[in-house]
Amino acid sequence: MKKRHLLTIKTDSSGNVLLPVGFARRYGFTGGARVRLEEDETGFRLSHPADALKRVYIEPTDLCNLDCVTCMRNVWDEPSGRMSMDTFEHILEGLRDVQPTPDVFFGGFGEPLSHPHIVEMILQAAQMGASVELITNGTLLRPALIDGLIQAGLKRLWVSLDGATPEHYADVRLGAALPQVLEGLRYLKERRQLQGLSLPRLGIVFVAMKRNIADLPDLLRLSMELGADRLMVTNVLPYTPAMREEMLYRHSLYFSEASASEYAPQIDLPRMDLTPTVSKSLLPLLQQGLSVTLARQPLNQGMNSCPFVEKPSLSVRWDGMVAPCLALLHSHHSYLDDRARRVQAVSYGNVREQPLLEIWNAPAYRQLRRRLLVFDFAPCTVCNSCEMADSNQEDCYGNDAPACGGCLWAQGFIQCP
Repeated sequence: MKKRHLLTIKTDSSGNVLLPVGFARRYGFTGGARVRLEEDETGFRLSHPADALKRVYIEPTDLCNLDCVTCMRNVWDEPSGRMSMDTFEHILEGLRDVQPTPDVFFGGFGEPLSHPHIVEMILQAAQMGASVELITNGTLLRPALIDGLIQAGLKRLWVSLDGATPEHYADVRLGAALPQVLEGLRYLKERRQLQGLSLPRLGIVFVAMKRNIADLPDLLRLSMELGADRLMVTNVLPYTPAMREEMLYRHSLYFSEASASEYAPQIDLPRMDLTPTVSKSLLPLLQQGLSVTLARQPLNQGMNSCPFVEKPSLSVRWDGMVAPCLALLHSHHSYLDDRARRVQAVSYGNVREQPLLEIWNAPAYRQLRRRLLVFDFAPCTVCNSCEMADSNQEDCYGNDAPACGGCLWAQGFIQCP
């Protein structure tokens, strides 16, 4: 169970909230910081300050040893390559200028473990004090590499498992073998137990589609058997017409925080046993797209909210190009329901040419983060009826590139660790 950390804080004579110094420093609450404040009936929620860099996504390579049907690489003509150690050193130099040291996440749109220097890269980032995570398809997890990841100080290993049986898994992860992946994960669990280690923790990522959603209960049991403490479920981002038919959220695309009638009631649900009878009765309520709380917690949080700004992050492509998020690392096509949409990659600089903090603090990049905090973009996922929704270059509110109203991450449909 996730621990709750409770702080007792005070206000000054003018009513200003006083945060403990260590807490404020850790989360980047410095003078003039801009934060997103969301208010509801139970209180309010503060986001991280938008300009306090908390996470750096690093794409070691956009090459992969698999050919998964869900992958963006099926629909692009982007150049392929591996990050040079010189480029990586430029990233490390930038991280040394940021206090506290941001988290480092090795991922992107290739297989990080296929990079010949990945263990060294993890080690160098961890030695700087970064909390280091990595996501993999798991097929390269052999004992020697697993031992290397442990010794390098990897904090969390995320593994993509899109099926609980070899047949269903191979149906998505073409060229992969589930027993081979599970053998590696069982070895990781064994090494942790024998050495009395708590790290690296294991997380499982499941891309939910019509073809595999029935596997989710079995995947939960498998995750527990493997010692995973996180199971993240995300929807498929359809890059092809075939994947568009696998979507589990076509009806939900047309719901937004403002789409329900002002006369429709908010639904407040208690905790209860989800028996077949209860589930059958609740389902019609949840399908209405209304505001729903469960045990006083809103279920529709995460709409019109960029997760890459909520925990302020940037993404570095294998060639050193810096993008504001993983979704904008590479130009690609995808589908917004039945309309093809062209997403153009966005760059604010290259670590080989500019220091990382100089890129992060560039006026245009700061302005984008301001726009994302307010999220005053056209509701393209709800409307999706004009040619402006067919790309991220502009929208009918007058926003220029990147216009993020059609981003499925910002509407809570797609999730990344």
